Amino acid sequence: MEIKMGKVYPELQTAKIIKKYDGNPILTATDVPYDVSLVFNAGVVKYKGKYVMIFRNDYGSSEADYLEKGLPGTNLGLAYSNDGIHWEVEKQPFLSQETVKTEEVSRFYDPRLTVIDGELYICFAVDTRHGIRGGIGKIHDLKEIEVLCMTAPDNRNMVLFPEKIGGLFTRLERPSPVYGRGGKDRFDIWCSQSPDLKFWGKETLVLGVEDVPFANDKIGPAAPPIKTQKGWLTTFHAVDRDNTRGKNGWENKWTKRYTAGIMLLDLENPSKIIGISRDPLIAPELPYETDKGFRQNVIFPGGMILEENGEVKIYYGAADTVECLATAYIDDLLNLCL
Repeated sequence: MEIKMGKVYPELQTAKIIKKYDGNPILTATDVPYDVSLVFNAGVVKYKGKYVMIFRNDYGSSEADYLEKGLPGTNLGLAYSNDGIHWEVEKQPFLSQETVKTEEVSRFYDPRLTVIDGELYICFAVDTRHGIRGGIGKIHDLKEIEVLCMTAPDNRNMVLFPEKIGGLFTRLERPSPVYGRGGKDRFDIWCSQSPDLKFWGKETLVLGVEDVPFANDKIGPAAPPIKTQKGWLTTFHAVDRDNTRGKNGWENKWTKRYTAGIMLLDLENPSKIIGISRDPLIAPELPYETDKGFRQNVIFPGGMILEENGEVKIYYGAADTVECLATAYIDDLLNLCL
């Protein structure tokens, strides 16, 4: 299937092996007990016997006044669950823009969570006066973040593998080389490694946007990988742009559509793809994904949990507005890649 600028491809569909939770969305603005407009793009893990979610909250505006006010604030919220479906949100933000804002940093967002050797780590994006940076931090007692490293601009969408590979910490990331890719969005997925989570190198291209049949704009990591006997199973986000699309949300014009893809990486060489689905894993189809919300037609996975019974929970932001859940079974996901 080919995607071209200016042409709509409504046939993009969610894979049949995926079941979107009937009670979606699982977290909305009504669940948050402080200033909130949009709740989405959460990182989710199992940690110390509970499901833990850290979500992005953009606040300070509504659809009616967005074009005049914008969304002046962003913070990170914390929620817990016993079943991975029903969530209890902490009464105060986990990390507040007001408490850490400096003249250089304007906002932080899009958390991704990974447990390594029993310790909880977070990847996040930061907007600064000199470009977008990606950060990695260690979370202590679910109360504070010790920042371990920050990338140079422009790099973001980072996710950590849940264990060392060849003795090295490993991450997927998405640099944004605008000038080097013709002055427009042509962003790809890369892999890098570190001995200590602070100093990173061995950068290797994993997947180019031109190799994804349902993307014509950019791709990037999504939920952190999970380990299987056949390889590292990981989702990615894929964007197709159609300049004929209209408003599609709060903004005057929104021309992009975000879908989720899935691929399998080699256990010992995580920059090597050993299997990939040529069609989307999850596509925007339902009203909370396509007809309502800040930016419609957006699917963005941020967490993936493999349960003991082989079920995989995939947590994703929908329309940049709410947090949702989809499930599949591990063997079906592997077969989709292979």
